[in-house]
Amino acid sequence: MNNVSLPVNRIYKDRLYKMIFNDKSELLKLYNAINGTHYDDPAMLTITTLDNAIYMTMENDLSFIIDMRLALYEQQSTVNPNLPLRFLMYITDIYSAYTKDMNIYGSKKVQIPLPSFVIFYNGVKSQPDRTEFLLSELFHPTTDQPALELKAVMLNINKGHNQELMNACHTLRDYSEYVARIRTYSAEMPLTDAVEKAITECIHENILRDFLLKNRAEAKAMSIYEYDEEKTLRMFREEGYEDGERNGKIQATIEMCLEFNLSSDAIVQKLMTKFQFSENQAQEYLDNYIAQNS
Repeated sequence: MNNVSLPVNRIYKDRLYKMIFNDKSELLKLYNAINGTHYDDPAMLTITTLDNAIYMTMENDLSFIIDMRLALYEQQSTVNPNLPLRFLMYITDIYSAYTKDMNIYGSKKVQIPLPSFVIFYNGVKSQPDRTEFLLSELFHPTTDQPALELKAVMLNINKGHNQELMNACHTLRDYSEYVARIRTYSAEMPLTDAVEKAITECIHENILRDFLLKNRAEAKAMSIYEYDEEKTLRMFREEGYEDGERNGKIQATIEMCLEFNLSSDAIVQKLMTKFQFSENQAQEYLDNYIAQNS
């Protein structure tokens, strides 16, 4: 019987970042580095990460409670200003679970952990070391005194950024170096070869060495999938922009023709000539424009 290779994304659902920091010892080191604390007992962590939460199988990356402080961490390769809203959804579910045996309808105050929200950015577009996103920036209408607020901090973890944080958490620094090498090598060779080269070098140079030795096959598969996904998403965004720009030009052409009182037949011919449309395609664009603006 022949071996059948399943698509990587069918097998490896989690991110490499999430797999690395699912280890409580590594997660505690990351927390200490961000907050300037010195906790040394991983058993103090209570994991609260959601699986298949909210809707459409949405999941958060990592969340945990330590010493009545609730930390929610997300890794992103794109800048997403809607993350405060997603964090709000996550924390609502977490607080619901946390207080399920408490009397939230009573006269006595319940105590809930103090939250913090951190985004680790490692995308290809240039970003500052630190950016803040506010839930209130999504409100419409806007207000200077929102009744509800949530602040998410995005930290750039690409190589060369946030050096103090990287020096405080060597695993995060190693992860950043590993990702940087894959991006560099993938510009010179096939992605599979680039990932293999990065893994071999990192093991040899003691970069994520123990993790990569233990999880080499999974790390390779995840890395290929994540890089391909990032590239594909970027391509779709670029295509979406191009489609939007093209639609804008089509609309402008129709509007100009109408201003000159050209007939429908003449407008169709203009669209066919300028955008290499068939007659049916040109007519459909014109009909849609008229329907939307009638």
